[in-house]
Amino acid sequence: MKRREFAQLALLGAVPAAWSLGAQADSGYVALKQPASVLAPKGQVEVVQFFSYGCVHCKNFDPMFEAWRKTAAKDVSVRLVHVGFNKNFEPLQRIYYALESLGQVQALHAKVFKAFQEQKKRLDQPDVLFPWVAEQGLDRAKFEAAYQSFSVATQIRQAVQLQDQYQVEGTPAIGIAGRYYTDGSMAGGFEQMVQITNRLIEQERKRG
Repeated sequence: MKRREFAQLALLGAVPAAWSLGAQADSGYVALKQPASVLAPKGQVEVVQFFSYGCVHCKNFDPMFEAWRKTAAKDVSVRLVHVGFNKNFEPLQRIYYALESLGQVQALHAKVFKAFQEQKKRLDQPDVLFPWVAEQGLDRAKFEAAYQSFSVATQIRQAVQLQDQYQVEGTPAIGIAGRYYTDGSMAGGFEQMVQITNRLIEQERKRG
């Protein structure tokens, strides 16, 4: 989903299903003029997937990315970043970073996509979200505390900073090693994104 399309949506859940592919770069990716921040330790190649729970393409890409992540080499450090193209994204960002702080992303990530997009549950609204979280077996009080915490607010700010450093223009998108960026429009599809990511990881290994 392109940034400008997100900005035009009145409701977070109203994401169109069509994905208009823009002009591809010849390589399917771009090299950043200024390096982006990297959290991975030296010797690791960091891969960042930028996504939103309100993006249908992110929901569709998630199983492919998870399958790839499970086979990634030990020198590849993978993390997810929930984008925030405007303030309407913050409730969904809070869900992801609250789940991450509680170690529950693996258990509930796909369920959030399904509940928000397919079941049309307004998880961007706390009076809907908190009971839903409890239904999934999480401690509601702990989740609420995490959702409203300073730590999660800090992660949201850092997420926006990183998306700006990578100049993210659509989701899902992938940043590699703080140096390269690709998304579905640029690469020409999900499979191509993964292939490009693998090539760039290998390229970074050779760079040392």
